[in-house]
Amino acid sequence: MWLDREGPSLSQVEKIKIFEKWGSVKKDQMQIIAMLGGTCLKEMQELAQKSVSNQLDAIAILPPYYFRPSNVEHLIDFCQEVTKYAPELPFYYYHIPSLTGVYLSMFDFLEKAAPKIPNLAGIKFSHSDIMDFHSCKMFEDGKYTMLWGMDEALLSGLVVGADGAVGSTYNYAAPLYLEILENFSLGNIAECEALQRLSVKMVQILVKYGGNRAGKGFMKLIGVDCGGYRLPLVSLTDKEIAALRKDLEAINFFDFCSVVSDDKKNFVES
Repeated sequence: MWLDREGPSLSQVEKIKIFEKWGSVKKDQMQIIAMLGGTCLKEMQELAQKSVSNQLDAIAILPPYYFRPSNVEHLIDFCQEVTKYAPELPFYYYHIPSLTGVYLSMFDFLEKAAPKIPNLAGIKFSHSDIMDFHSCKMFEDGKYTMLWGMDEALLSGLVVGADGAVGSTYNYAAPLYLEILENFSLGNIAECEALQRLSVKMVQILVKYGGNRAGKGFMKLIGVDCGGYRLPLVSLTDKEIAALRKDLEAINFFDFCSVVSDDKKNFVES
């Protein structure tokens, strides 16, 4: 469980409440990674402490995305200033340069951060640079956990050795991706490719309706109303959701989407 989807739109008080709520959940079969990302170092340090006090399982850090680190050394310095407030928790760096604008080599990051950040555990890699990902995977004989963050190319991540995957579309299409994972483990690459094509079609529709602003529309269509977005994201209108349904029906989305139990269908995000 990766707590970050609308993190940039939340206040510090709201983030802390979420950490406290997840800290109270019985976690026998899940690990909770708390996203501390933001642009305020002091707030990230406070969230690191809250992750410890609420017994969350790990922390993740986005780089500052307004005043951005200009090189790997500056990025590592920033991460050190956060991770020292939660030294007992594994730390994952979240590499998503398309949103943060921080286009730095993750291999260089691992190589230089390894001796400086003792609790460095790995990277969530949401970028198309396969060579950089593969280089990270090979670093120190695969010591660091490499999590794949591009849902529409999960198969590519598996081929280059991804240890796991984190993605937003898994929320509403988990059965599709679980089937890719199962077929990959069995060596059924042709079947994996066919399933991945469904993922690509689904993500193309997601992009058609605005990308991030369409995610809750998908969730609503599977029976989980997560409420609206906060500005500057604008929620889909009823007309757009109706059109979205038609497009999803055309690719048989409702045959491979996540199944929601009846007691969850009336959930509304507070």
